[in-house]
Amino acid sequence: MAVDTPDIAELTKKAEAGDAEAQFDLGACYSNGRGVDPDDAEAVKWYRLAAEEGHAKAQYHLGVSYVNGDGVEQDYAEAAKWYRKAAEQGHANAQYNLAGCYANGLGVDQDFAEAVKRVRKAAEQGHAKAQFRVALCYENGEGVEQNHAEAVRWYRKAADQGDAEAQYNLGVSYANGQGVDKDYIAAFMWWSLSAGGGDEDAALGLPQLEKSMIPAQVAEAKRLAREWLEKHQKADGK
Repeated sequence: MAVDTPDIAELTKKAEAGDAEAQFDLGACYSNGRGVDPDDAEAVKWYRLAAEEGHAKAQYHLGVSYVNGDGVEQDYAEAAKWYRKAAEQGHANAQYNLAGCYANGLGVDQDFAEAVKRVRKAAEQGHAKAQFRVALCYENGEGVEQNHAEAVRWYRKAADQGDAEAQYNLGVSYANGQGVDKDYIAAFMWWSLSAGGGDEDAALGLPQLEKSMIPAQVAEAKRLAREWLEKHQKADGK
């Protein structure tokens, strides 16, 4: 689908008049080179103006700019500050990135419990990668008490959104009977989907798993995988 080129003159006029949405849009134009030559410093200028007006998306993108050092000197503390402001407004990607800051001690003191708290908020908003991370926390006992059944629950949420890593780990859970009853058919199904999504571990594991199954089980797993794909392609309007 073609993206219309924005009217930069009109957008700049609105941005200079203090329109936060226009300031954010103009920042995005400079960041992506839409209608103007790419200019990270100019993008940061407009993101900051919008962010200071409380624009959550601008706050998030300003945080990303500080992490990457795009148009501004890299500063993890500033990144965490702006992620927090956006997260407090319910911005899921900001919640997820702020969780990463706490998990890795970037710009804030390392705090696994706080990381889980933040990533869970994103996960509860349907953020697939956040759901995957929550599952990992439960599987490894990071910031929460280890709970394999809870890990499976969150892997499933992300897997149902097509996250290949989550599909692979959910398959591992079924293959090993960890947090769920052992089920090679379910394991093969999820690994098939994961491999289709580009996960190399799943692709390598399928032939080995197949050796532990009879042909009827493999056929059933493949049928279930096809049904899952058809269902989700319809849901996505494909």
